[in-house]
Amino acid sequence: MTPNGNALQLLTYAFAAMDHGSLRQAARALRVQESSVSRNLVKLEQLLEMQLFERNVRGVRLTETGRAWIEIVQAHYEGLLDAFAERSRDNRDAKTLRIGLCCVAGGEFLKRLIDRFNKLYPCVKLTIEDVPARQHLAAIRRRRFDIVFTHDSGAVKSCNSEVFWQERLFVLLPACHSLVEKPVLRWSDLADKRLLVPNGLEGPPLDQGLLERIAADGGPAVQTCHANQATVIFKVELGQGVTLAEESYARTVATDCALWRPLDGENSISSIRGVWLGSNPKRAVLRLLGLAKNMASASQATGHTTQPGKL
Repeated sequence: MTPNGNALQLLTYAFAAMDHGSLRQAARALRVQESSVSRNLVKLEQLLEMQLFERNVRGVRLTETGRAWIEIVQAHYEGLLDAFAERSRDNRDAKTLRIGLCCVAGGEFLKRLIDRFNKLYPCVKLTIEDVPARQHLAAIRRRRFDIVFTHDSGAVKSCNSEVFWQERLFVLLPACHSLVEKPVLRWSDLADKRLLVPNGLEGPPLDQGLLERIAADGGPAVQTCHANQATVIFKVELGQGVTLAEESYARTVATDCALWRPLDGENSISSIRGVWLGSNPKRAVLRLLGLAKNMASASQATGHTTQPGKL
């Protein structure tokens, strides 16, 4: 222990601040006071004699020097966390696979994946929980989850990741709308509509980048609603706009006052990415990944995940 505090603990604060871009959000994730995060970041910067973060009213972000230093130290940091975690973990935990879902309903692919895994490895206990969008990377690093499935936002430097499946997007229209007569829709059909997107405590249940591309490519204007999916569907039934969901959700949620129709063309596919820590020593993680990759290859070969469906 140095006068500046435990170095590993100081790094924990730094990575939380980097992941969240906000001292308040980092403090919430670490379950400490915001002042504690700020104080420990200053300690680390004093220890290194280097400014790691720029601070402003919108939050914090890494300086160019800080980002270069973080990239060097990150692998060592994760290795140390693994060493400590593995030392304290008992044999029962080694046979538990923790799966996190980040704004992902699951879909047919994930259901088939978990069903096959259970049949092949019945001795492994699976736990499935939701994880907030802004916390999933930190949760993986801290080994709260072994793997998280989330909407595709590109490769993640700090973790391993891969797109495993894709789903056709469906749009929900009021039952009396003239467009319900069309079996398949394009974004140009909806150019004058309002796309209602539920925006709960953890953000929209769809890839934000996808929503931005839809609006930029002449699609409907995106309107976020501080409501859950059920309330947004009710708004559609009232004729206040349309909403969007993956095929697996559309096929399980029916309503007499509104109808789902598949989308076609550019930006009509939602991709789901798995994210995990490459240094995770659990054999069960490698087995799940191997099974997922084999299933993804088979689905791509048959075009199963991207074929338009009929409701």
